[in-house]
Amino acid sequence: MIRVIGIDPGLRNMGWGIIDVAGSKLSHVANGVCVSEGTDMGSRLLSLHAQLTRIITTYRPQAAAVEQTFVNKDGAGTLKLGQARAIAMLVPAQAGLVVGEYYPNTVKKTVVGVGHAEKGQVLHMVRMQLPGAEIAGPDAADALAIAICHAHHGGASTLAQAVAKATA
Repeated sequence: MIRVIGIDPGLRNMGWGIIDVAGSKLSHVANGVCVSEGTDMGSRLLSLHAQLTRIITTYRPQAAAVEQTFVNKDGAGTLKLGQARAIAMLVPAQAGLVVGEYYPNTVKKTVVGVGHAEKGQVLHMVRMQLPGAEIAGPDAADALAIAICHAHHGGASTLAQAVAKATA
């Protein structure tokens, strides 16, 4: 079994979701949203860093995945999102995890079957794949979808095989 954290980067709300992967079986562990605090960029990023660090320390994932960002028309907004994404990649890396990266369309196609699925469709399919999970909102659902995507694309299973070989 391997524990995977998926992170949906955002400067105001950073979704996170943790699943356990045992072969093809997925189990929900936890999910939530880190809400940035503070009025300036530095304090908001520090807040996200501290919250995500607590989550990784508490749940001890063995693999991590983050959604890739795309450049949009608002250059300043893209740069700010990039800073939040840096926190989403830095914290797992500080814990010694390799961070997988997936484009939003890849995540949606993996979880829903369609690359341009709506948020509601992603939430529905995450609930189908993780029955009984209480999902903290759309950002947390997206993060769980990222973790599921990582599990299906071999990132989690390859790591699990490596860990099994190393401990054998």
